[in-house]
Amino acid sequence: MQRSAQHDKPLRVVQWATGTIGARSMRAVLGHPRMTLAGVHVHSPGKAGRDAGDLCGTDLTGVTTTHRLDDVLALGADCVLYMPRATGLDELCALLASGANVVATTGGFHHPAGMDPAVRRRVEAACERGGTSLHDTGSSPGFITEAVPLVLASFQRRLENLTIHEYADLSQRDSPELLFDIMGFGREPAAAFDEGRLKHVQGSFGPSLRLVADALGLPLDSVRARGRFATAARTTGIAAGVLPAGTVAAQRMTLTGLRGGRTLLEFNATWYCTDDLDPAWDLRPTGWHLRVDGDAPLDIDMRFPVPLERLAAISPGYTAHRAVNAVPAVCAAAPGIRTTVDLPPFTAVLG
Repeated sequence: MQRSAQHDKPLRVVQWATGTIGARSMRAVLGHPRMTLAGVHVHSPGKAGRDAGDLCGTDLTGVTTTHRLDDVLALGADCVLYMPRATGLDELCALLASGANVVATTGGFHHPAGMDPAVRRRVEAACERGGTSLHDTGSSPGFITEAVPLVLASFQRRLENLTIHEYADLSQRDSPELLFDIMGFGREPAAAFDEGRLKHVQGSFGPSLRLVADALGLPLDSVRARGRFATAARTTGIAAGVLPAGTVAAQRMTLTGLRGGRTLLEFNATWYCTDDLDPAWDLRPTGWHLRVDGDAPLDIDMRFPVPLERLAAISPGYTAHRAVNAVPAVCAAAPGIRTTVDLPPFTAVLG
């Protein structure tokens, strides 16, 4: 359901999934001067039939949640903010074919040329039937791996290398299950980095590197992933528990985009629970650091000026708000899978 960016009526938006990111984006829609919340789809049947405000910490909205896809399709919404844990291809294509544009944060659609051809054909066919667009975004991947690098590259006429570092200090994250059970902090370091995690990072961030390289006219020959650990130099207490000396206290995963046998683009994700490491690493506060080597070199720090103990409450907005702000541009776009390169730079409408 394509509309011009300058619309007279508020855009009718559906929130799909109400987890940490979804609840934040739903609050943003409710407070947006040019959007109205048309409906809410919840993953758990136990959340169905409730007022949307109950799930995002606002006053009652008059919008009742549903667990049924057909209920959402019947709304005739302009756009769906699609934020489940993983993409359900059947439901996604049904939404697009019904006439609802989709802004997703699930990953998988950042670089259409690199997608599974069968999946791409199916999604694009659904967009064609519905006259709709699909855009995949977020803070990382998305903002820091696409929007920012493309802006920085606009200064260049010769690019040697562009490197992105993402840092996350997890020492005040009171999530023992996440840090110890899922991420493997506090364990004996393995001889090699888990191949499954490397594959996940490559699938999540590799498409962004390829998208940027293609846009610059410098397509990558390959994208490679590697990882390494550092251990706690001494037994250290963190919010989630205790890191015994000699156990994993920092992890770094590096994704390298190669062209002509050299590194053109690189993304590094560094997660750490202490800076007292063996071996010592060069660490920065939570945030991003970008370096551009070219004929207009740049070195940029982007930090989150929030106390670590409050960061978990603030950080969902970086992903959720970008998705909400993308809605008008996606609704105005031509049908199909629309990337950061395809869409015009979009502005947050705050009043």
